[in-house]
Order: sequence, then C-alpha cells, then structure tokens
Amino acid sequence: MEDCGTILIVDHDDASRLTAVQAAVRLGYEARPTPTGDELLERLGRDRPALAIVEVELRGPVNGLEVMRQLHEIFGADLPVILVSAKRGAALDRTSGLMLGADDYLVKPLDSGELLARVRRSLRRSGPRPTNGNGHRDETNLSPREREILGLLAEGRTQGQIAGDLVISSKTVATHIQHILSKLGVNTRAQAVAMAFRRGLVQPDVRAHSLVLQTAPE
Repeated sequence: MEDCGTILIVDHDDASRLTAVQAAVRLGYEARPTPTGDELLERLGRDRPALAIVEVELRGPVNGLEVMRQLHEIFGADLPVILVSAKRGAALDRTSGLMLGADDYLVKPLDSGELLARVRRSLRRSGPRPTNGNGHRDETNLSPREREILGLLAEGRTQGQIAGDLVISSKTVATHIQHILSKLGVNTRAQAVAMAFRRGLVQPDVRAHSLVLQTAPE
C-alpha cells in the first residue's frame, strides 16, 4: 500500500517506538513518532491521522490518557487509539483504558507480529466501507463503532446499556451518538433509527425492538 495516511506514535521507549514505526511502515502508512505527549500535541497538523499508538506512562507533563483524550477531542471519538503500557497490564487497567475510549490495549514488551495484527484490525474497523445497494454513502460516513451503536439504538438499548455492552464510558457513547445524528442529518435518535432501517444500515429483524426508542427520552 502507498500513501495510506498517517499513524501517530508516542512512546518514550526507543525499542517500542521502533516496533510501532515498523508496523506502520509495513502497512503502507507514514509513521510520525515522538517520545513525549506534549511534543506530539505541539506537532499535530490539521489532517486527521488514521490511527494513534500511545504509551500510557509517558514522561513529561502529559500522560498517555490525556493524549488520547485530546486526540479524540480534536479528531473525533472514532479515531482509533491503541494504548500500550509496561506497568499497567492488569485486567482492571486494560478495562479502564477501553472504557476511556481506547480501541485496543497492549502490554509491553510489544510483539511485532501481534502489534501488526492489532493495528491492521483497528484500521480495518475504522476504514471506509462501500456504499450499500441503494447507492447511499452512509456506510462510508459512519465508522464501524458508530454503526454498531446505531444497531444497539435500534434494539432499544439506552445510552447506559450501550456503554456497558461495549465497555466504554457513557460520555463516549453520547459523543458517538452526536456524530451519528450529524452524519445522518437528523435531530433525534428515533429519526436516526428510522433512517437506518430505510437505508439498510440495521437488520429488519430488530425493527420491533426500536419501538422502545420511540417512547424513550432523547
């Protein structure tokens, strides 16, 4: 692949940073490595990266979780961020990282093959999809996570239930929902679900469940 986009890499450890750079280059992306979070944020351009690999225990005033928060604030909550950590590898740490919005969480030392596979999976999940049979481009505009949340809304799930199902924060779900409404050009969740059925973005067999949404508060 050529000219696929940019992968941001921020890690103070030279060996881990090199492993991440090699994975990005192997997949055809431009790697932009930095050792600290503040340096990464200072060098950010306006172009949206394809993915970011962020160390949790960054040195300096900005830690990895704050870098992820700011990246999501700047580029949207659907930007895939892979957190990596040498010290916080317990199940609770990994779960917390995912709930805060990480797309994946890896424990150091990084295995080059596993990292490559995880990066490829995250890129595939966040990448563009072809138009549907009706010629609509919603599947291209909506990220995989947004389509997943739209499907759960169609099943009548509440914001809190979706957060629990996907192991992410309720605030992150709310951000995704706002992106869905904006991309579909509607004002309410019920309108988004109705449009999703019309355009084939969710399966018809969950239509009955969506009735719950019609009476639920927006």
